[in-house]
Amino acid sequence: MKHGQNLRIDPERLWDSLEEMAKIGPGVAGGNNRQTLTDADAEGRALFKSWCEAAGCGMGVDRIGSMFATRPGTDPEALPVYIGSHLDTQPTGGKYDGVLGVLGGLEVLRTLQAMEVKTRRPIVLVNWTNEEGARFAPAMLASGVFAGRHDLDWAYDRTDAEGKRFGDELERIGWIGEEEVGIRKMHAMFELHIEQGPILEAEGLDIGVVTHGQGLRWIECTVTGKESHTGTTPMPMRKNAGRGMARLIELAHEIAMKHQPNAVGAVGHVEVYPNSRNIIPGKAVFTVDFRSHLPDVLAAMEAEFYERAPGLCEDIGTTLTTNVVGQFEPPAFDEVLVGRVRGAAEHLGYSHRDIVSGAGHDACWINDIAPTAMIFCPCKDGLSHNEAEEITMDWAAAGTDVLLHAVLETAEVVE
Repeated sequence: MKHGQNLRIDPERLWDSLEEMAKIGPGVAGGNNRQTLTDADAEGRALFKSWCEAAGCGMGVDRIGSMFATRPGTDPEALPVYIGSHLDTQPTGGKYDGVLGVLGGLEVLRTLQAMEVKTRRPIVLVNWTNEEGARFAPAMLASGVFAGRHDLDWAYDRTDAEGKRFGDELERIGWIGEEEVGIRKMHAMFELHIEQGPILEAEGLDIGVVTHGQGLRWIECTVTGKESHTGTTPMPMRKNAGRGMARLIELAHEIAMKHQPNAVGAVGHVEVYPNSRNIIPGKAVFTVDFRSHLPDVLAAMEAEFYERAPGLCEDIGTTLTTNVVGQFEPPAFDEVLVGRVRGAAEHLGYSHRDIVSGAGHDACWINDIAPTAMIFCPCKDGLSHNEAEEITMDWAAAGTDVLLHAVLETAEVVE
């Protein structure tokens, strides 16, 4: 029997860590408000650092504030295996989104330390800065800079709703490191995360083996009509931008439904002008969000929208302009690492299925530069980005056990 074959993490120790971190930046309804580069973020980082050092790891910090806790391997020349996620939350966030991936990774390191397991490759646990993008857009900012998607100075110049610069706030809380962003080389990276959707719980499964992330297109639409009095303007003479928007919202839904089961589409952000009860809208600005893990499906949805949307507006006397304000191609995670996640679930006796991530994650950017895979555990009712977000200790333990064994196979246990 190979050393480490029957290792399991300590579920109660992991759960205690999750609960202890949740005390920092508490929300108003039982969740968390630990937005990036706030005082609460700084406090959470300090606690995380102390835990990593107690687990025998050295801590490095790069110039965008990402934290890297290293457990040495026996081969100093071997590239490390990375694990981790993020500690920042939404303004009304839950206690597990991102945090499970970081503290589950910490539990892996604690388990290896307690059992004196050696690996040939180093294992590095990372807390990526500003994954959520709630305070400073865009999301996955630090991992995006690390992977070369964004420039560091551009990231420093991002501002929040109060006009505060990302770089200034990073310096204020004391977490600008000296290490250049992106100089680290990886053998592989695993990210454990809650599903943020309802599939695993609905099907009674323990583990989601994430094969792909979804690509997306955010198409900002501006429908222009003519403002006029709602009571005095005859119906046939109206140029109602709100009605044009309604037509395109329904079009986005229709297009996504046509490409089931591999696509989604909706409109979430809407602004109507002048937004008065008795004025027919003269302008509506909104964003269509199309997503799929299949590049051809994503391209087909986008193309159909561009083909049909202008006519739907012109038919009612309005005009349409569009602008792509967000996009990335769907990442396919590394087949070897995905196979190791699947194999770990089977070895440990956990029920599982292949699944596509409907949300963006740091692993999606890191996938550009290193082999990457993700592990999902269920969350109750599929709820996330909500203070009512909830998981069970058993779900957290199962996901972390799978992470442990996938990492051990990749980091190569030394007998």
